[in-house]
Amino acid sequence: MKRLILGIVAAAATGFAAHAADIKPAVIYDMGGKNDKSFNEAAYMGAEKFKKDTGIDYREFEIQNDAQREQAMRRFAQDGNSPIVAIGFSQAAALEKVAKEFPDTKFGIVDMVVDLPNVRSIVFNEHEGSYLVGVMAALASKTGKVGFIGGMDIPLIRKFACGYKGGVMATKPDAEVFENMTGTTPEAWNDPVKGGELAKSQFDRGADVVYHAAGGTGVGVLQAAADAGKLGIGVDSNQNGMQPGHVLTSMLKRVDVAVYNAFMDAKNDEWTNGVNVLGLAQDGVGYAMDDNNAPLVSDDMKAAVEKAKADIVSGAVKVHDYMSDEKCPY
Repeated sequence: MKRLILGIVAAAATGFAAHAADIKPAVIYDMGGKNDKSFNEAAYMGAEKFKKDTGIDYREFEIQNDAQREQAMRRFAQDGNSPIVAIGFSQAAALEKVAKEFPDTKFGIVDMVVDLPNVRSIVFNEHEGSYLVGVMAALASKTGKVGFIGGMDIPLIRKFACGYKGGVMATKPDAEVFENMTGTTPEAWNDPVKGGELAKSQFDRGADVVYHAAGGTGVGVLQAAADAGKLGIGVDSNQNGMQPGHVLTSMLKRVDVAVYNAFMDAKNDEWTNGVNVLGLAQDGVGYAMDDNNAPLVSDDMKAAVEKAKADIVSGAVKVHDYMSDEKCPY
């Protein structure tokens, strides 16, 4: 009997190991890499949390040029990795091609919809989170002038800008919002010098709070805010600690949750394809509060932002979605 029990235990352990080995997740970061302190780094943190919680390792690749997207995806698929999660809309063409070649492999993509039976498309209601930081920016501003600096000039970043303007104008209808985009190529995500220059020009025009949605370029925006004694607003990851005392808040885009859930769902055999939308109601976007920005945010400011959040979740306030209608009304 003892030998039989030991045999059952050994078989169970072997079965568990085999099941774990079947989960071979991988993540492919977009331009800027996993240490961009923003979008890609959020994805990295989600993958790391999965590894910590499960003990299952993952593979990763940092894109240096467009040709590497398809190469990395195909190599991971050939090696049996699944799910393979691609970070960023720019991965869509490569993912669509490779996903068709490997129909039994699970793929995920953040910020784009790829309509294939083995693909999970994860999109966010960035306009909702941007509205909240717009409310806070308007209340923090002493000049009535605030700014927005985007990375690559694409509809997705216009979506951030429009939501932000909505929050500002709903709070202070007579406010002025300056807006600049960094460029029209992927290099716009990783140009902190240009980001700093654009921020300085907005501060020179009277802005005293500037929100960026610019990836690694935003590092320069927050530095310029600190240099000018003004306030910046971070994006994607919690960037409050990058320039303590000069970052009013950060608009959180929970790419970490998207990656973590994709890996975990595959592990638990709960994977679903199709479109996955993460907004305020799903805790997919939000704003960051911690010791670094607590002195900058009064109780009244926080109460106003929380009320706006509740109104958006309930449907009492509907934030304009630039991706649905590319005519920002603000």
